[in-house]
Amino acid sequence: MIAIIDYKMGNLRSVENALHRLGAEYTVTADHDTIRRADHVLLPGVGNCAEAMANLRAAALPDVIRQLRQPVLGICVGMQVLCRHTEEGNADCLGIFDAHVRRFPDSAEHKVPHVGWNTIANLEKGLFKGMKGGTFVYFVHSYYAGLCPDTVATTRHGLMFSSALKYENFYGTQFHPEKSGDAGETILSNFLSL
Repeated sequence: MIAIIDYKMGNLRSVENALHRLGAEYTVTADHDTIRRADHVLLPGVGNCAEAMANLRAAALPDVIRQLRQPVLGICVGMQVLCRHTEEGNADCLGIFDAHVRRFPDSAEHKVPHVGWNTIANLEKGLFKGMKGGTFVYFVHSYYAGLCPDTVATTRHGLMFSSALKYENFYGTQFHPEKSGDAGETILSNFLSL
């Protein structure tokens, strides 16, 4: 069973639809015991990272998440909350990934937010088994995680940033695999096979 953590940050329906297409069994929950018992855990999210952290704290979820030993995948804001700190609201995050989340600089050439299809490169196995660099995936974000020892995929939007992170059993994608067509389904399938 897959637990999709519900911490009031939206995007649950598209994640549910993607899992349904894959024929996966899942439940949407904030219940600590259900999350701990799950085979895989998804932490999706859209919106403000500081608000996301406040919601996780209100539901007493930070320690539950940090102690998980099964595969965990954070998506978009769900990846950002797994980092050390975010400039968005100047908030401390869960500190699993050794990365800091910063706002893209304003630029005439590279609009903020970064919205639409872009490529991922420097792919490491695991989430990206059977995939090649240059694959297009779908992004919607104004803040990014910088390059760090946990980077397992990169993307350029003016500057190079971490489009995916991994530390032990924790994975994160800045892009939305559930909105990334066949490539996204491959990534989710790879995650569910971990």
